[in-house]
Amino acid sequence: MNTQHKGPRILIVDDEPSIRELLSTSLRFAGFGVRAVSNGAQTISAVLEEEPDLIILDVMLPDMNGFSVTKRLRSAGYTAPILFLTAKDDTEDKVTGLTVGGDDYVTKPFSLDEIIARIKAILRRTIQEDEDSVLAAGPIVMDQDTHEVSVEGTPIELSPTEFKLLRYLMQNANRVLSKAQILDHVWEYDFNGDAGIVESYISYLRRKLDPLTSESLIQTKRGFGYMLKTESK
Repeated sequence: MNTQHKGPRILIVDDEPSIRELLSTSLRFAGFGVRAVSNGAQTISAVLEEEPDLIILDVMLPDMNGFSVTKRLRSAGYTAPILFLTAKDDTEDKVTGLTVGGDDYVTKPFSLDEIIARIKAILRRTIQEDEDSVLAAGPIVMDQDTHEVSVEGTPIELSPTEFKLLRYLMQNANRVLSKAQILDHVWEYDFNGDAGIVESYISYLRRKLDPLTSESLIQTKRGFGYMLKTESK
């Protein structure tokens, strides 16, 4: 990867040469530093050599699937966002990708404009200068500099997207937020009305928060949206 490049560094992983070349050319033109590899083993080596700011990762690879690659990278401590490429519009694939630590997905065939928009949206929410402050809402404390989060004093681990979602809920504690509002502020682009991603990530947060509190902090307001409740009436 070109270490002289000032822009975000993107690692492209796809076993189809035509797709690697198309994405490489387009992303370089858009101002990104680009490296491209063709399988899972090369992906892990490339990340170890120089951590990219984002990975575009094909789910179907010749040596191991993209989900397995993601699990290995996450277990090794790699936290930068991963955008999956999937050959089919399969809900199970999408949910699996998000569950193992992916941040987004694009279905083949894709448009280059869509890929670039997704990348920019992901990077906007993960590569930014955080406010120099500690955010607190009820029993939750979030350090926006170190990205450390604790509930009742117990640290919890969050993915970049979980962190962004929880921060938005904390900033709007005791206020009902619609799925559309959450999509707009957390994912920052039109997700083609797929509010299912909001439901999935709310579920992930609840699994981490609920065991540490006497009652669920994230409440569902049917027909309206979700609310992080920290005040008792």
